[in-house]
Amino acid sequence: MSNFNFNYDIDMAWCPGCGNFPIRDMIIEALNELNLDPTQVVFSSGIGQAAKMPQYIDSNYFNGLHGRGLSVASAISAVNPELTVIAEGGDGDMYGEGGNHLVHNIRRNPNLIHIVHDNMVYGLTKGQAAPTSPVGLVTPTQIDGVYNEPINPMALALSLGATFVARGFSGDKQKTKELIKQAILHKGYAILDIFHPCVTYNKINTFAWFKRNTYWLDETHDATNINDALKIALSLDKLACGILYQTTNQLDYHARNPFYQGNLTPLYKRTRDLKKVQELLD
Repeated sequence: MSNFNFNYDIDMAWCPGCGNFPIRDMIIEALNELNLDPTQVVFSSGIGQAAKMPQYIDSNYFNGLHGRGLSVASAISAVNPELTVIAEGGDGDMYGEGGNHLVHNIRRNPNLIHIVHDNMVYGLTKGQAAPTSPVGLVTPTQIDGVYNEPINPMALALSLGATFVARGFSGDKQKTKELIKQAILHKGYAILDIFHPCVTYNKINTFAWFKRNTYWLDETHDATNINDALKIALSLDKLACGILYQTTNQLDYHARNPFYQGNLTPLYKRTRDLKKVQELLD
């Protein structure tokens, strides 16, 4: 039995054929292959089909408000650096409602993994357009088609200084699983955008569409060159999968803030001299 799998049947509220199913398998396999302890892994999510993911993995999780999964994940990482912290949600949840948290957490470089399920639509709240929806996509609420240009998550993350920027595809299980493992092993903020189909609300960006319109970076790509990474991210003829950029030259949140005093002991394990605290208060 897998460490992160429940030992009983669970009812997963996803549509048959949804890309969330293989993503769940990849995450569980990645966690097990890295020999992580389920008691030391914490998921944080908001609202949406992708945000249900932590409920289907046998580990710790916090499920909160729409778009707030990343902010809670950064707080968990801040107070307990010993944990493996994974923020998980959809492109609407993380890039729409959670867009402000995305921007400022990249700046802070917290030690966490940010997995975004990117199906280019809201897959829970009746299929309205997401920040990543392509121009012209007809939805139940955009009946004349989307007219706003979609955001480019990879280019945005790179321009803000993210230290690990990668993209996967739920149809390429082995390669995407390896990206999840690399993101977990990275020290600092790691964003992994995973393409997958929404079989109910997006009839354009289907499994076949992603197969035709994506490719995987090969060994000739220098993932330490941010200029090359930006060129690839901005090229929309075909969408690149793999690690676009990774650097280990930036301090993470714990290392750059003096209040840790070089000590990564979780806050709940620390003791303080209450007499000195009282002196300060007096």
